Amino acid sequence: MIWVNEQIDPSGIIYSCIACIDEAQAQACHRSFEENLSEEQRAAGWVAQIRTVETWEEVPVNALKLSY
Repeated sequence: MIWVNEQIDPSGIIYSCIACIDEAQAQACHRSFEENLSEEQRAAGWVAQIRTVETWEEVPVNALKLSY
């Protein structure tokens, strides 16, 4: 399983993306993404999401990919 963290702007464009196979690292990254969204960004519709995929081919091309 690969964990994918994304910060997405109001128009649905992925602003930043980090993928890894370590769940603890993924959860820490998600907390960081959440904490780094300002109140203005949240009000405008920015979101931080975490999801899982089965293969690296399913990870967005622009992602920072961590394999540990």
